[in-house]
Amino acid sequence: MEFDFVIVGAGSAGCAIANRLSACGRYRVALLEAGGRDSNPWIHVPVGYFKTMDNPKTDWRYRTQPDAGLNHRSIPWPRGRVLGGSSSINGLLYVRGQAQDFDHWRQLGNTGWGWKDVLPYFQRSETWKGAPDSPLRGKSGPLSVSPTRLHREVVDLWLKAAVEAGYRKNPDYNAEDQEGVGYFQLTLDKGRRCSSAVAYLRPAKNRKNLTIMTGVQVEKLLITEGRVTGLAADRGGQRIQIAAAKEVILSAGAIGSPQILMLSGIGDGTHLQDKGIETIKNLPGVGQNLQDHLQARPIFKTDLSTINIEVNSLIKQAMIGIQYILRQTGPMTMAASLGTGFLKTSPDLETPDIQFHIQPFSAKSPAEGTHPFSAFTASVLQLRPESTGSLRLTSADMNDHPKIVPNYLSTATDQKTIVKGIQIARRIAQFEPLKAHVTEEYEPGKKVAFDDEAATLEWARNTSVTIYHPTGTCKMGNDPMAVVDHRLRVHGVAGLRVADASIMPTITSGNTNAPTIMIGEKASDLILEDAV
Repeated sequence: MEFDFVIVGAGSAGCAIANRLSACGRYRVALLEAGGRDSNPWIHVPVGYFKTMDNPKTDWRYRTQPDAGLNHRSIPWPRGRVLGGSSSINGLLYVRGQAQDFDHWRQLGNTGWGWKDVLPYFQRSETWKGAPDSPLRGKSGPLSVSPTRLHREVVDLWLKAAVEAGYRKNPDYNAEDQEGVGYFQLTLDKGRRCSSAVAYLRPAKNRKNLTIMTGVQVEKLLITEGRVTGLAADRGGQRIQIAAAKEVILSAGAIGSPQILMLSGIGDGTHLQDKGIETIKNLPGVGQNLQDHLQARPIFKTDLSTINIEVNSLIKQAMIGIQYILRQTGPMTMAASLGTGFLKTSPDLETPDIQFHIQPFSAKSPAEGTHPFSAFTASVLQLRPESTGSLRLTSADMNDHPKIVPNYLSTATDQKTIVKGIQIARRIAQFEPLKAHVTEEYEPGKKVAFDDEAATLEWARNTSVTIYHPTGTCKMGNDPMAVVDHRLRVHGVAGLRVADASIMPTITSGNTNAPTIMIGEKASDLILEDAV
């Protein structure tokens, strides 16, 4: 099998690249996905992430190593293993990030990645179906971005309480200014998930020059005289080789892309030698610079009805299912969160440094069932953590998950910020009109005094979990730890690019799906420009 371009990973970026490269009709394009097709109906129901996360048919089911910042806990790291990648199992939350995020990328030496450079790709990717209308929003892109279809009184009251606490309402955090509180925007179309596969592959799947292969797990890249000529992979137990006349593009994500590079002999030479892998290109930054958003989850009991109560019987669940089937409304259209807030822990900051995810339900952990009482969660995270971790091979076997060391809460700034974020969550709950409906602070609760910073940090270490945003492990730049240049070409290896969340030099301020799709859009233009 030979193609002009071979894309590894049909996730948020990979689907966009496959669509754009095949659209011109000049090139033979192959898109390889280790998982299966997105035929599971729970993928397309917004609330279905409860069924697809931790499901081996749709989730890689990674786990971190015991992490010192979490008091040596090991936590799950879900990543999509299906057409659409993580956009098929995520919480549907659409956040571009702050303009300053991308201007910072440019200031690090990444020409063409400033806010004004990437904005056209955000616009090109989306059709914004909400209000207010803004020239910064896209009107005719493949990705449907909609206001939430579900509202709950407890979330409305939280937003009003936040305003009473001194924070402002923001009708569109994806427009000029992110700061403020409001409802989340979702990758949603008429009550159904609009994954990257739905947005980009469905319109392109019948093109004669696009071949989509599922169940293909890459073993390693094939490299001759410093140039990638193709790859070796497993397909249903059979070893196959696929040739790339022009380029291989890795879009396997912040875990998959660096793992494939290292298995192919591209990475830190000492580490590769330790695993019995010949070093083809010594790039010590492969697998380094790992960044993620860590969420602390304060929970408040309430006398208002929440999802906990709405789904606590089979009859109620059946009625919810009927409502969704007939009208595509109700709790089954719920994203991972309803309300959000991008706030500052200090008025001296130029931009928000924390984000809230307000959920009209609560659980011991995101993977477990809801509590038996009515409650809501005010999840809070630090937008731009200083802590960076690493990813290393367990062995030279592609089937062995790599060792993931997030290194959470390893700097004083990160510790201080998460504590302040938790304090702000507790403070907002004391403002009307929400206060009258909070019957008890369940977590952290009375065992942690509001002004006890040490106890608050300890609670965060014991209970916080990922919010599923791993990035940075093949970072873009020109320094000795950079893996790709500003055109996403792997340093020192011809015919190879990386285009996914792993190339982010620093994590964006918010949920990472939208920026990853943008990276795919921009990458497709860079690839086509260089192919001429």
